[in-house]
Amino acid sequence: MKRYQLQAKSIIETLPYITEFYGKTIVIKYGGNAMIDEKLKRAFALNIILLKYIGVNPVVVHGGGPQIGEMLNALNIESHFRQGYRVTDKATMDVVEMVLVGKVNKEIVNLINLHGGEAVGLSGKDGKLIQAEPKELAIEKNDAPPEIIDLGKVGEVTSVNTKLIDSLLSEGFIPVIAPVGVDENGETYNINADSVAGAVATAMGAKRLYLLTDVPGLLDEDKELVTSLSAKEAFEAIRTGVVTGGMIPKIKCCLEAVANVEKSAIIDGRVENCILLELFTKSGIGTEIIY
Repeated sequence: MKRYQLQAKSIIETLPYITEFYGKTIVIKYGGNAMIDEKLKRAFALNIILLKYIGVNPVVVHGGGPQIGEMLNALNIESHFRQGYRVTDKATMDVVEMVLVGKVNKEIVNLINLHGGEAVGLSGKDGKLIQAEPKELAIEKNDAPPEIIDLGKVGEVTSVNTKLIDSLLSEGFIPVIAPVGVDENGETYNINADSVAGAVATAMGAKRLYLLTDVPGLLDEDKELVTSLSAKEAFEAIRTGVVTGGMIPKIKCCLEAVANVEKSAIIDGRVENCILLELFTKSGIGTEIIY
């Protein structure tokens, strides 16, 4: 009986959070180990389904870098990276789209549906969802003009048309979005999934933006977790070098969204039920960024 009483108490403790987030949109970037480990995959699906059943509107944006790499290797197509971006020619773009839209997206949709949800897969081409343009990358050099890097079909978001997402949410579906966009001429672009999630959250005025990662969050100089940052503190952390490597674009993504999203957070996708722990507990997990 005591065990059941504790379960009931835990449910009651979530009530203020359920009330706060009822009817609100939560955008979640799904990637990393949470997309590979079977236990974590199941937990992710159940977290998303639970949110929908209690009146929260989850929108999922996913990555797929490792899966793209595996397919390119199988097809003997060599990959080149510049500043962390995969240089994407036409042949590579065809593989990227095939893997992200035709394989990874449908696997996630199927995962959610198998566990009792109703998910629908989308790419940026559907309903003019994600408009894009070629990403410009310049490397600064001492005493020389910056080097302009041609990344091929790597893009960045110029606009998000939320009409299709809104329609699906209103009908009770869970949108699952592959990070592929198109320009005004119909050219297809591979876009960083964090950036797409941030752009979608901004366009929808989402209540929260969550980026799932394979690290606890932002760590300070003493390797301790930084649980919360204001936008000003986040900019300063980048300037002073506290934020380094792959955490820089994630923090920047959160900063770009936080003017329109109440709160962004980088959370550890390796923790089972990480979304519920962040959303429905006082302390949360990971690193939150607020305006």
